[in-house]
Amino acid sequence: MRVLIQRVTKGSVRVDGKVVSVVSHGFVLLLGVARGDYESDADMLAEKIVNMRIFNDQEDKFNRSLLEVDGGVLVVPQFTLFADVRKGRRPSFTDAAPLDAAAILFDYFVGKLHQLGVSSVSAGHFGAKMRVEIHNDGPVTLWLDSSVL
Repeated sequence: MRVLIQRVTKGSVRVDGKVVSVVSHGFVLLLGVARGDYESDADMLAEKIVNMRIFNDQEDKFNRSLLEVDGGVLVVPQFTLFADVRKGRRPSFTDAAPLDAAAILFDYFVGKLHQLGVSSVSAGHFGAKMRVEIHNDGPVTLWLDSSVL
């Protein structure tokens, strides 16, 4: 699994012009699922994300986690994180998990964030064409890949 973490002041997802998910203060997570990913990948990433200290303390240092600041999370499915652009001009997505398998792990990951104590978790619509609005705070953007953690 791959996740692009963006610390945000707010974020939202629109489908067919309607807002379907929002987050204020917290993270927008763009999440990609690869062939061969398991629940253990989702568990590891979720645990890492909610406890990562990338919110500022009183001295403006990265010392507070999402749980400590009671931040929310908006998770957006993003199979394009597994684009292979090494050959030709059109990306290949053969490393991305098939739709059904990816949807199951995506939902599992969202549920895991709830289990770990994130007070507000929302998600984009899997397989839908979405318009994502992200107000990156900092900007702070981090990339995690379960295959290298």
